[in-house]
Amino acid sequence: MNNTLNRVGRTGLYLTVFLTGASVMVIELLGTRMIAPFYGASLYVWSSLISVTMIALAVGYFVGGRWADRAKRTGLSLIIALAALFTLLIPWATRAVLLATDPLGLRAGAFVSSLLLFFPSLTLLGMVGPFAIKLATSKLDGVGNSAGSIYAVSTVGSVVGTLTLGFFLFPMVGSRQILVGLGLLLLVLAIIVAIYEQQKLSMQFAVTPSVVLAIVGLCLLPKIVGAGHSYTGGNMFHIQSERESLYGWVRVIDQPSRDLRLLTSDASTIGASGISDGQSRLSYQDIVGLIPALAPKKMTRALIIGLGAGHMAKVLHDRYGIETDTLEIDPAVADAATHYFGFKPTGMAIVGDARYEIRHLKGPYDLIIHDCFTGGSEPAHLLTVETLTQLRGLLTGQGILALNFVGFSHGENSVALSSVSKTLTEVFPQQSVFISEPGRDFNDFIFLAAHQPIDLESKALLPDQIRWLKDRVFAVDNSVGVVFTDNLNPLEHLQTAKAEHYRRVIVDWFGPELLVR
Repeated sequence: MNNTLNRVGRTGLYLTVFLTGASVMVIELLGTRMIAPFYGASLYVWSSLISVTMIALAVGYFVGGRWADRAKRTGLSLIIALAALFTLLIPWATRAVLLATDPLGLRAGAFVSSLLLFFPSLTLLGMVGPFAIKLATSKLDGVGNSAGSIYAVSTVGSVVGTLTLGFFLFPMVGSRQILVGLGLLLLVLAIIVAIYEQQKLSMQFAVTPSVVLAIVGLCLLPKIVGAGHSYTGGNMFHIQSERESLYGWVRVIDQPSRDLRLLTSDASTIGASGISDGQSRLSYQDIVGLIPALAPKKMTRALIIGLGAGHMAKVLHDRYGIETDTLEIDPAVADAATHYFGFKPTGMAIVGDARYEIRHLKGPYDLIIHDCFTGGSEPAHLLTVETLTQLRGLLTGQGILALNFVGFSHGENSVALSSVSKTLTEVFPQQSVFISEPGRDFNDFIFLAAHQPIDLESKALLPDQIRWLKDRVFAVDNSVGVVFTDNLNPLEHLQTAKAEHYRRVIVDWFGPELLVR
């Protein structure tokens, strides 16, 4: 056997390392999209995926190095073919794995499901590096150069794979389709490498295992593709619309028996209305709808951060004639609000990340409604002193910031609520808090922050409205809270119990099938 790769062989080896390096990052990033609908796009999911990737690569480097020495420059094609097969199996196994790990809870469930789904393929891809170094090294004093070149090319592949997935592939193609395409690409690569091994490295049976594994993968392909069927909801629920975006699975779900239409993003309900009348069914929005009547002067311009189904913008316009700009990060949510909930912009309809977009907005606004904190994952960067200070700068002198927050009102799990109150106090001198459903521990809390006290005796309110609001006034003890900043923001950690509770509510209502793909 010739121990020195020719120029074509070395180029092919670098291309192989480049493609497998890209594959590692594609699988890792798509892993969050496979798990997030069930466990949320939280720090715990990201931590689990990154940890599993690092563990798999460490094992792959170790096993791959030992195998490369014993195989005497053979077996690279078999490793790639096995990685391809396990990659193809990820979409097929996702549903069963997520349902099986559900009893483990948010943190353990996210980690174990990541381990079961992605560890095999990532470990095998990690084994490619040591094999490639062995093949690229013709003498001992060239080991350093070979190792450096291989890992440099692999890293460049990872960068290109990350950018290609995030900037081009994912906005146009679903995560399951990308994984299937990646598996097929790796199968083709395995066969090409096997042909080279058999012809140039004198490995007589290199092609056979790769071809067999390719045939197995192709035979399983119809079942793998079919495993991603949509949730139907049976007789109780009907899926009007379903779309995978960069930020989650966005669905419009009807429950005709309750005359109810829901807008969901992964495990969060972000909008609800009557099917027959289109009126909002989210009770906290009834409180928000009275805010302009509490203002010391007439409101004319508002900003809503977190569009949901768009009901609040409609109420502000129809009831008070307020022109409202809306800011929503997810274009799939904005489209669903327009096509299924009758949302019509009365001001600018901006699609983008709030933290970036608010820097470019031109105030002043009489009212800013901050409605990004649902029962699912938390956009913690939108609830810091720095963000709230930016929003304060967009308000008029008598303007009001209304912030909706989902959480627990009492016990150790109420520290998050206390922290929200304490953080708002750092920016606004006056604060009033209302609870959506009196008497319930788990609730929507509506914070009104301003430079002046909120007048619940406003003459613009009817007596019944005044009594209704006063019944929902809630006193928050913020002495146990922490101030959220860009530097220190433990919101997601403080909201773990809430996320698990909320996910359980969704599962009990819809069934776990809604949250798995």
